[in-house]
Amino acid sequence: MKNSVNRVTLMGSLGKDPEITTFESGKKKASFSIATNDYYTNDKGERIESTEWHRAIAWGKDAEYVESHLRKGKRVILEGKLTTHSYEKGEQTHYVTEVRCNTLQVIASADTAKE
Repeated sequence: MKNSVNRVTLMGSLGKDPEITTFESGKKKASFSIATNDYYTNDKGERIESTEWHRAIAWGKDAEYVESHLRKGKRVILEGKLTTHSYEKGEQTHYVTEVRCNTLQVIASADTAKE
């Protein structure tokens, strides 16, 4: 695969306030989760909502933007790349997939537009 691309775009709502880590160097990292919703109709004709949760991280100026502008429930659109890492807990290896943000923007929802 000579010309492969790792790019993802998500639009959803934050599930909780972001976690901000400030390192000794002064560089910041923001970690947060985003919920995206999908809808389908089951074989009984009922509309079913399916929610997926995505972990996201932002560094540097993007982390500062997250710290000052994002809170639980805010709707955002982000573009980034998928990254995967693992860690050991006890005798088990856990794998984590995150979206590393390249661009991030708060978007107005129908509820916030009325305020």
